Amino acid sequence: MSPPSMPLRRRPARPRSPAAASSSSSAGSATPPGRGAGWISDSEVEAEAAVGRRAKRPTRRRGSPVPKRARPRASGEAGSAGGLGLFEALKAGRSALEPVVDEWLEGYQEDRAGGFVELLNFVVRACGCRGAVTLEMLGRLQNSEIIKGLTEAFEEDSAEYPLLLNTPTWRRFRAGFCEFITVLVCRTQHNVVYDEYLMDGLIAFLTGLSDSQVRAFRHTSTLAAMKLMTALVHVALSVSLQKDNAQRQYETERAKGLGCWAPGKLEGLLEKHKEFQEKQEELETLMNALFKGVFVHRYRDLIPEIRAICIGEMGQWIQHYTASFLTDGYLKYIGWTLHDKQGEVRLGCLLALQGLYCSPETASQMELFTSRFKERIVSMVLDKEPQVATEAVRLLTLILQNMDGALTDADCERVFPLVYASSRPLAAAAGGFLYRKFLAPKVDARAKSGDRHEGTRVFLQLLLVFFIESEFHDHAAYLVDSLWDCASALLKDWPVLTGLLLEESSIEAGLGDLKESSLILILVASMRQATEGHPPIGRFSGKKVFSARERKVQSEERLRLAQHFVPLLPQLLAKFSADAEKVGPLLEALRYFDLTHYSSGRLEKYLDLLLSQLKEVVEKHTSSEVLELASQTLQLFCRTEFAFYSRVDFARSCIMDYLADKFQHEATELLQSSFSEEEEEVYSMATTLRRIAFFHSAHDLTPWRFFEPCVRLLRHLLNTGEACEQVVIPAMTCAHFSLLWELSHCSAGALPDQQHLLSLKDKVAAFCSLCQSCLMDMEPCIQKQAFVLLSDLLLIFGPQLTDGGHSVLQELVYHPESALQSQLAGFLMDHVFNHSQAQDDDSENGELQVEQLHQRRNLLSGFCKLVVYGVLELSAASDVFKYYSKFYDDYGDIIKETLNQTRQIDRIEWAHTLLLSLQQLLTQLFLEEGPGATDSAAFLDIRDLARRFSLLFGLHQLQNRPALVALHKDGIKFAFEEPASPNPSLGLINLPFLELLSEFSPRLLPPDKALLLAYLKKTGQAHFSGSRDEPRWPSLLLYRHSLSPQQEAEALQPRKASKRRHLSGSSEHSGSTSLASGSHLQTPLLTSTALRVKRQLTGPPLEMESSGSEAEFAQRLHLIEEPENSQEREVS
Repeated sequence: MSPPSMPLRRRPARPRSPAAASSSSSAGSATPPGRGAGWISDSEVEAEAAVGRRAKRPTRRRGSPVPKRARPRASGEAGSAGGLGLFEALKAGRSALEPVVDEWLEGYQEDRAGGFVELLNFVVRACGCRGAVTLEMLGRLQNSEIIKGLTEAFEEDSAEYPLLLNTPTWRRFRAGFCEFITVLVCRTQHNVVYDEYLMDGLIAFLTGLSDSQVRAFRHTSTLAAMKLMTALVHVALSVSLQKDNAQRQYETERAKGLGCWAPGKLEGLLEKHKEFQEKQEELETLMNALFKGVFVHRYRDLIPEIRAICIGEMGQWIQHYTASFLTDGYLKYIGWTLHDKQGEVRLGCLLALQGLYCSPETASQMELFTSRFKERIVSMVLDKEPQVATEAVRLLTLILQNMDGALTDADCERVFPLVYASSRPLAAAAGGFLYRKFLAPKVDARAKSGDRHEGTRVFLQLLLVFFIESEFHDHAAYLVDSLWDCASALLKDWPVLTGLLLEESSIEAGLGDLKESSLILILVASMRQATEGHPPIGRFSGKKVFSARERKVQSEERLRLAQHFVPLLPQLLAKFSADAEKVGPLLEALRYFDLTHYSSGRLEKYLDLLLSQLKEVVEKHTSSEVLELASQTLQLFCRTEFAFYSRVDFARSCIMDYLADKFQHEATELLQSSFSEEEEEVYSMATTLRRIAFFHSAHDLTPWRFFEPCVRLLRHLLNTGEACEQVVIPAMTCAHFSLLWELSHCSAGALPDQQHLLSLKDKVAAFCSLCQSCLMDMEPCIQKQAFVLLSDLLLIFGPQLTDGGHSVLQELVYHPESALQSQLAGFLMDHVFNHSQAQDDDSENGELQVEQLHQRRNLLSGFCKLVVYGVLELSAASDVFKYYSKFYDDYGDIIKETLNQTRQIDRIEWAHTLLLSLQQLLTQLFLEEGPGATDSAAFLDIRDLARRFSLLFGLHQLQNRPALVALHKDGIKFAFEEPASPNPSLGLINLPFLELLSEFSPRLLPPDKALLLAYLKKTGQAHFSGSRDEPRWPSLLLYRHSLSPQQEAEALQPRKASKRRHLSGSSEHSGSTSLASGSHLQTPLLTSTALRVKRQLTGPPLEMESSGSEAEFAQRLHLIEEPENSQEREVS
């Protein structure tokens, strides 16, 4: 499809500028880079056709200055020196470019050729090229030859050039470069633009540069050409308006009678109109040359920045000069580029279209374009680039606003769900679209009738319909945030919102249960948005800093909310107190009030009503959400600085007295009877304990002494075997918070009583013993709660309790016994690292799987914190570290952070723990699969874990030197350790551990490798059976090879081919294999609470491994040599 062109009038040939002439003469004498001889680009040909073949006017235009004959500049003068003056002025960031352009114009008028060369050299320097154009080159060579010479002189050290650099200096240069071209055209629009020298030559030169294979030339010249085109468009628009004005004056003068004509005025107006017509034709010819020579080729350039420049500038042309450019022939380029692969280019297209659709006049002329590309624009609301999707929604909003009927209901329904998007700009744009399409028409119609509140009611009714039909009932905060920029005044109309909730609703005209719940959610979300001012979680990162004015507005909004809602909130709670879905958000609304208004406004009576309603809510509800909100709400009022604190404290005491009496009565009755027979009493006891537990989490209830009865109840349940989840979990929680509040009293006040400290220590020990009993033979939910409470309590009463000047609390530090540590580790193995729980279950939905994974991660984090803070021994972390690779997707981040933190505690102990993890895995593998498992995939997984462990040592060899040497020595001891077995023929079953140990060899220093080689020889001498030659065990050879220097590698390779026969399952092995590593760390037993079936270790002694084929040994030898090479690559 041929590019559109403006109507041009064919004129006879005329003299051309040097640049234009050189580009058309002797085309075959130069070859641009990468082209054959005689090649001329299509863009140059089109530019010559449009610029270089114009007829010479017979007379000079009226008012144009007569050019002076200037002395031509020598090749070494300023004009040919590379345009350093213009380039340095722009690089320096001069704010006013008009003096720079005027100075250059003065030089140009004195010496036209020299000034033109200076301008060309300025463009060349802007490309980052060190070459220069001289007068001699301009007169003798054609453009293609000049550009070829510049390309050879480029000598680019890197791929960067001025337009690509992002430093402040070069960003200012880019802005100044664009402004310079605009100012140049503006200053020359009345004379020099039409001298048929400057613009013709500049356009021809830029056209040639834009076709270069050098990116810097192509990018810079395209930007210059497009900015030049934009400036010419503005000049052409001005000339067009002047021509139309002259035409109107002429017609007005002609309309007068013959006697009223002024002498010579008609002739002057006609000549003036003709002059403007010639100027317009001249400008159209220049613009046509730029469009055909540069834009048509560069809008599809390989570089996205160049494509974006072309499309962005075209939007400016169409928007400003609609008479000539607002045609389908130009619009099609923007439509085609909407499918560009780069988001930057698609964004430029959307921004260009927004400038066209922003006014009804231009939008009405784009029906064909809209019908052709509307589907593409609608699909871009789901673009992978959030900024592109945002601008697409804004464009659709303009289309909806200025083109009636252009968007169908199906198109709009694709935009509406974006109000719940995580990107805040995209959601706000979608909110504006939703408001204009679905809400604004009816709201504006009601508002015009004079009833503003009625318009708000209509808005809320429509918003509720959308909110319910969208089925995102838990995301009211996101919907309100999306609409806040365009409808905040309606969402803050508190009288209408509360009026809708308080009015008596009938079945026909009322809101209904679902709409009431949704309206309360929207109400509370609007309160939060008005008083806090930041988007909901997930739509912003970091903390927003508010100005003093914004904080003042938020404070005033809190006061306004309190003034309106304080009298009405008790009524709302009374109406919805029985509905948990409604009363919870209403309690949350108190967070956004200015609570001091209760005392300053003398509204204590409403406070009493609120507290009575709060007590009623506590008595009615048992759900966790409502009880937690009620406890937190009461905590808001229980601040000693409030004047009404005594009222709130009395109300809290009444609530707790009621709950304490009820708990004592129910506990006494149930302790004297069987729990299994009294289901109603058990349920009543459970609900009472739940209420107490939630209040105990936020309030100090130590005066009511809940710890002793809760512990007594727990002991009774555990001893009788009647432990039920409903009672045990809240009872444990109450006892846990009682201990924490007692600790708070000890650490906050003066010197605590020694007897009080001892009493608290006994309570902690008793509670930990109870929780330890709950870790076994209980329901899973009870076990998990006991583990969580134990983890928190052990961490709080751990060694760091005395930090911060609390040395007096040293008596309270609790050290868990080894049995408790083993049970905690066993709980992890059964509930966190259990295959049946960790694997995905197709019968469960995705949300449940995510929730279960989140719970398991919390359990693992609690255990890891105990290790990091020194509550548990570092060796206990081996039960976690050994699953680093196997469960990397689920817990990799937690385990890796634990590895990094424990490494800082003690590197040698940390290295022993890593070694212990590998020893446990290898022993467990032999127990389950036998000694022949060294060729299995499980052994390769263990070796991969060893490789991951070795990477954790990093590149600090001197810092890790003692830890690595200790690790290798203990590993060698373990490898040559004989199993505690009555069968002496079993041999060295742990010898394959040397293959795992070889993964750590690349981290050793050469002296340490020699030391370990000697230690290996000394340790292994006792197991060589008195033979003169050392045995050729593959694991031993591999490990020795990893420790040997490169020059000794050949000597260590065996001469005769032999293969170790795999240990089969024929011989018997009884007893357990010792994991002792020779260090002071004791090897813990398998700490899982699940039973495991031990498999007997069988196999012939290693001394009998002498048979096997040569091919099999060669394959094994390959496995020996390969790891060293891989390790060397790893280190390098």
